[in-house]
Parts: sequence; structure tokens; C-alpha cells
Amino acid sequence: METKVSVTLNIDGEGKANIKTGIGFFDHMLTLFAVHGGFDLDVNCLGDLEVDGHHSVEDVGIVLGMVFKQALGERKGIHRYGTMILPMDESLAMVSLDISGRPYLHLETPPLNQRVGNFDTQLLEEFLRSFSNHLGLTLHVRVPYGRNTHHIIEAIFKALGRAMKQAVAIDSGIDADAVPSSKGILD
Repeated sequence: METKVSVTLNIDGEGKANIKTGIGFFDHMLTLFAVHGGFDLDVNCLGDLEVDGHHSVEDVGIVLGMVFKQALGERKGIHRYGTMILPMDESLAMVSLDISGRPYLHLETPPLNQRVGNFDTQLLEEFLRSFSNHLGLTLHVRVPYGRNTHHIIEAIFKALGRAMKQAVAIDSGIDADAVPSSKGILD
């Protein structure tokens, strides 16, 4: 096994995060995701960092997606959709998502520096794809402009947290036992 990952999630939390992946910048991004999403999130990952961060980041995305999927169950009564346009200094991130059961990722950013701290920026896409695939999330992420790689990625994680917060919130305008789909199921 390449990594050992444990994740504890409270969707209705207070934005408390305890993140330990061994990749400082990634820990910072997951903390921002939790804080801006209002999720209580504990992540512990022991990975093969002597190789690189790829397996750790990808596997955290897999497990986080699975944990969200489990926490949402049949997804009855949730909003299902979330959208956030979020500035981070000179960068602007747009995240729009649908907890549809149909995974898809579109990621569009300006060119990124190869690294931020000990984080390989190619792993941003690996994390988002793993999270999307294992939650069943249609996820569109677009950063039309930005120069600072740290700010671009930070804007994405903050916007993702806020869009997820909207999507998982209970929709008081529908029956609490209803799945937000004309088909009656989300798959």
C-alpha cells in the first residue's frame, strides 16, 4: 500500500480542521476548504513522500470523496448545486458543482509555477479528479486570471469549500425526503 489515509468529516461542523499529510501547502489548502465550507475535517495521511506527493494527494482526494458520499447518503433534501466566484488578491476563481452522481472535472487555470512549497502543482488536478470521481461530483473550476500560483490555488480551495457548503445544505424549499432530481435518484 502506497499510503494510509484516515478522514473524519462533519458536514454540519464549524470549520475546524486538523490536517496532517506531510505536505505543508496541501495541509493549508485542505484547512481552507474546511474553514470556508464550515466542515469539521480531520485528515491524516502517511504516504510515500520519499518518492513524491502524488500518491498522498490523490489518495486523500479519493478518501475525502468517499467520506462525503457516505455522509450525504441518498442526498435527500440537499441543494445539490453550488457556485462560488471568489477573489484572492489578483486571482479570481470560479467553481460550479453538482452532486449529481456523475463525476466530471473541468479545470482551467493560467500557467502555474511547478511548485508551491513542497507541493507539486500538477497534483491540484489529481486531487480534484479523485475527489470528483469518488463523490460523484460534476465539478467545473475556472481561474480566468491570476499571476501568483499560491493565490490561484488558494482561491480554488476556498471557492470549492464555499460551493460545497451551498450544495450540501438542506433546502427548506423542498420535501426533506425528496431527492433533488426529476428522476427521483441521483446517479
